[in-house]
Amino acid sequence: MKGDPEQRAILLGEYIAEHGATVRAAAASFAYSNKIVWRIR
Repeated sequence: MKGDPEQRAILLGEYIAEHGATVRAAAASFAYSNKIVWRIR
């Protein structure tokens, strides 16, 4: 994972809110592991 952690958190949060996505779906969309998404959220 590259980039600013705060920016990644914002992008994931926006994605989850806009799409009603689960952690698993968000992780797949951003090519992150579920564990990373759980830590960020």
